[in-house]
Amino acid sequence: MNKNDIKLGLKTLKVKYYNRYVGTLALTRQGKVAFSYDHEWLETGFAISPFSLPLEAKVFVPNHHIYEGLFGIFADSLPDAWGRLLLDRMLKEHSIDSNITVLDRLALVGKNGMGALEYEPDYALEEDVNLKNFDYLAEQCQKILQTEYSEELDFLYKMGGSSGGARPKILTSIDNKDWIIKFPAHIDSKEIGYQEYLYSECAKKSGIIMTETKLFPSRICKGYFGTVRFDRNIQDDTKQKIHMATAAGLLEADYKAPCMDYHTLMKLTRILTRENKEAIENMFRRMCFNVFAHNRDDHAKNFSFLYDEQITGWRLSPAYDLTYSNTYFGEHTTSVDGNGANPKEEEILAVGVKAGMKKKDCISIMEQVKEIVLHDLKEFL
Repeated sequence: MNKNDIKLGLKTLKVKYYNRYVGTLALTRQGKVAFSYDHEWLETGFAISPFSLPLEAKVFVPNHHIYEGLFGIFADSLPDAWGRLLLDRMLKEHSIDSNITVLDRLALVGKNGMGALEYEPDYALEEDVNLKNFDYLAEQCQKILQTEYSEELDFLYKMGGSSGGARPKILTSIDNKDWIIKFPAHIDSKEIGYQEYLYSECAKKSGIIMTETKLFPSRICKGYFGTVRFDRNIQDDTKQKIHMATAAGLLEADYKAPCMDYHTLMKLTRILTRENKEAIENMFRRMCFNVFAHNRDDHAKNFSFLYDEQITGWRLSPAYDLTYSNTYFGEHTTSVDGNGANPKEEEILAVGVKAGMKKKDCISIMEQVKEIVLHDLKEFL
């Protein structure tokens, strides 16, 4: 990162998608970020956030301050937790004031964000990097988490500075596949990677759609969890980006606080996927899995949807971030028929039935998932 290349205090920013201009972001005097579609995109594009930003020729202004004045779909591009920590450390390392605008932060993401949206001017790092020993990277991540100096700060920022989630991670390409590889946070067991891998295998066995997962080698633990990115695709030897939106981004929801019920997630799935039976059933399976496998960090940013240009519509993304977890308040971040503390089976069924599923199908799926989880994950429960 060259300090002289960065012009802080951006007031406007271009949003792009496959080298096409989607529209323009502009900082208002009230601290919110307005958005308007480009006229060509209005003729040939799609609504990048169907509820908040319908395909209309107007200036949109958020009616909230949840995402530092941004609409949720653009906040999805920003790193949070680990990625934001890396960025702030990088800015400090290069004597750049971390008290920058949200548009500056999007420019620092540039072309490297999750999903397909890109931002111009692009201040992101583009240098090639060589993948290093995983145990060594895990050690360097711990140093950064403990606010110590790490000589690999630049490397880790290049590899994971655009990522979300609390755990340290890198985004890298291996054998022509784009992977997310996670390392333990300071509060995690050193075997958290092995645990998440077992959870992913159990979820797949439970009928939940996920991308390929594996354990990457280590000499100090059972391995580091990796999952293939679902917002990237290789077609005809060309890497393609897929437009992605989290439930939090679509609903302008504050994912850091309990703000949603699975009734809402099921309804969102029905609307976006146009009543796709497989998608509705898979969301129901995820609810069952999270309840029985004790994944209580099931917040609104841990559910996503992908836009498919070929069918000109939305589909449910593969599942991710499935592992044993608690919250500081001890409840599910997404409640089940109003119950976040200890959801019962009748409440699980109520969510499925209200979403239009047959009760007997809900019972069958629920019992299947429960049996698999209690058998395969009994060492964690």
